[in-house]
Amino acid sequence: MSDPTFIDQNLSFSIPAKNCRGRAVRLGPVLNQILSAHRYPAQIRDVLAEALCLTAMLGTMLKDEESQLTMQAQTEAGIINLLVCDYKDGELRGYVQFDAERLAEQAVEPSLMALFGKGYLAITFDQPAPRGRSQGIVPLEGESLSEAVQNYFYQSEQLPTLIRVAVDGDNDAMTVGGLLVQHLPDGEEGRERLHVRLDHPEWEHVAIMAGSVKAVELIDSRLSLEDLLWRLFSESDEVRVLNGKPCVKGCRCNEDHIRDVIARFPKKDKTDMVEADGSISIDCAFCSRIFKITEASLNN
Repeated sequence: MSDPTFIDQNLSFSIPAKNCRGRAVRLGPVLNQILSAHRYPAQIRDVLAEALCLTAMLGTMLKDEESQLTMQAQTEAGIINLLVCDYKDGELRGYVQFDAERLAEQAVEPSLMALFGKGYLAITFDQPAPRGRSQGIVPLEGESLSEAVQNYFYQSEQLPTLIRVAVDGDNDAMTVGGLLVQHLPDGEEGRERLHVRLDHPEWEHVAIMAGSVKAVELIDSRLSLEDLLWRLFSESDEVRVLNGKPCVKGCRCNEDHIRDVIARFPKKDKTDMVEADGSISIDCAFCSRIFKITEASLNN
């Protein structure tokens, strides 16, 4: 049975009369499983928690189970060198690479600019044919990753979007909650959008209601996400809500997969990888595991 608060589960919703759709998510146990792979400092931990929440909300917009969404931030001279999260059919994972010495020199709550410097956010949608792969890239600007993703939808998709994310807790018990609302200017989801008005009266009304959400409401496990939606949009005649697929920790590394990847390398490169004990060590950054692949097994 699904958790009635929808913890570790996406909730999709639409407001037909306002031509709006949205996603809401609250992550708890699965978030802590992902974060436990590394002992991140609080500033890095909170950024990754926000990124995982955003990835979960965006990933559920993909309709095909084989589709994958990847969100990646790369920087020039940033404290965070690389942040990458992805979502595939309910499986969620994420990792941050950062400069610990430079982070220690920063304020307790460094700004987005301080963490990423001159950075760029890339959102990639990998879908089966005929859609294939598409990607949008925007500068990492604003006060948070959530604001940067909002900018992505405005700039790359011309889609009015409001996003709110709240993070709470410590290293042992983290919670993150998020709300994403979008306006579909030409009506029901799936129809071609012939024009975009960022100041559309319908969108302004929904954005005001959605923007009133409080951080404590997003992370309060006693308040179900369904009740939160009714609270925010009670003025609407109809809010359609659909339970989403549970989110699970989804590192897809295993020995067979790694062995297949290594097998594609030229023979000389594989020989150079072999250590003194006759094995090849592969470190998975997502789950912080080291896989030992024997050279003999590659020839089987």
